Amino acid sequence: MTDRTTDRPAGQTTSPTPGPDPHDNRRQVLYWRLLARLFDPEEQAALESASLGVVEDIGLPTALLDPQASVDSIVQRHPELAAEFDGLMAPDPDEDEDEDTARDRAAEVRRAALVSKVLLNVFASGSGTVTAGQLARWQSDAGWLERALGCKPGELRGGRAGGAAAGRGVSPTGTGGRGTSPDLSRLIPAIGPELGAIEADLVKRMHLREVLADPQLAAQLTPSMSLIEQLLRDKDNLSGVALANAKALIRRFVDEVAEVLRTQVEKATVGALDRSVPPKRVFRNLDLDRTIWKNLTNWSPEEERLYVDRLYYRHTVRKTTPQRLIVVVDQSGSMVDSMVNCTILASIFAGLPKVDVHLIAYDTQALDLTPWVHDPFETLLRTNLGGGTDGTVAMALAQPKIAEPRNTVVVWISDFYEWRSEPLFESMAAIHRSGAKFIPVGSVTSSGRGSVNPWFRERFKDLGAPVLSGHIRKLVHELKTFLA
Repeated sequence: MTDRTTDRPAGQTTSPTPGPDPHDNRRQVLYWRLLARLFDPEEQAALESASLGVVEDIGLPTALLDPQASVDSIVQRHPELAAEFDGLMAPDPDEDEDEDTARDRAAEVRRAALVSKVLLNVFASGSGTVTAGQLARWQSDAGWLERALGCKPGELRGGRAGGAAAGRGVSPTGTGGRGTSPDLSRLIPAIGPELGAIEADLVKRMHLREVLADPQLAAQLTPSMSLIEQLLRDKDNLSGVALANAKALIRRFVDEVAEVLRTQVEKATVGALDRSVPPKRVFRNLDLDRTIWKNLTNWSPEEERLYVDRLYYRHTVRKTTPQRLIVVVDQSGSMVDSMVNCTILASIFAGLPKVDVHLIAYDTQALDLTPWVHDPFETLLRTNLGGGTDGTVAMALAQPKIAEPRNTVVVWISDFYEWRSEPLFESMAAIHRSGAKFIPVGSVTSSGRGSVNPWFRERFKDLGAPVLSGHIRKLVHELKTFLA
């Protein structure tokens, strides 16, 4: 006998199918609203009303759903929320993610509401003109996002998140956050550049001079390549406080990049030891082991004392042939990253012994920046970023500098989209054939990305001087190899 309504034997019972978890439904509503807001600025009425009901039901302020309300303003009115935002998206080391029963489902809904707020305020940056107040509000909200990821405000945008975040339990390769809510800690290395890009876009959409004229607002700017490009383009139109703040930002960026590049350059010594030059007789050069070994015959067993007749010192002078390094940089708009990096790199090599560095920048005109090559800050201030590219004008300055080809390296940094391609290539080929080392470089960026004119790429390959493209470390390695 069967029960027709269930097609099961009579008397057999089944467990009721559990209904959907209401906490999961609420959390999904909040995250669907987050996605809708991020990808479409138009309000979705159903999601907005449902999210409003969720927020009210869990006892959070409805201002969390107001796109115009900053996190600062919410925390000022509800100070108890400050502690909840701190470490909001950082993994909880005390939580066992395999024990679903241990999770506080209601707390996950609350967390979803707070996560949605901080993400929307930072990543839904809108379009159109930006005021100084809007920029300041975004910077504050970005600081709250950094705090939510376990970092200090400004740490991600400054590119120093790795070690600091790790110290707070946030690992760039983390396995997840509390519960099943999204954990962005594993994306920390990528989030920093994204925040910098958003900030640069906001600055671009407002009057940069207005920001620079306000010392407090200018001090909050994070130096980035895109911001430096704007400052270099607009420097001739700045004066007074705005110009001083612009210079301070450029110098901060130059110092940060120089610190990284100097470490890469100094990892290898330049030249072999020159034993024809007597070692300098100073304490730091004292070869203690050799001194003891050579004077062992003077050991007095009775006195248990070693008498030293002669001190031995290490050779530190390196045998080098004076080398000339000529760096030619395309300063057109598409090569700003390379321009900044190579200007700093040239100044570092200029500080090495017996390396004579010359720096030339060009677009449709060429400028010999050699007198300022030791100071990348002053060099950048003298650049004039343009749009066209005519390498022949730079070649006219570079060729006379090649006095001893065998001891000369010419580094030419450009995307090689030239106005007069064939005559320029012939001049470059002539440098290569003369015995000088010619290094064509397609990009010298931090990211390693860059495009090169295929016409030039193929001809450089046939010439035996393939284009060097990629991370700046590649160029550093090539130069150290030549100068060693």
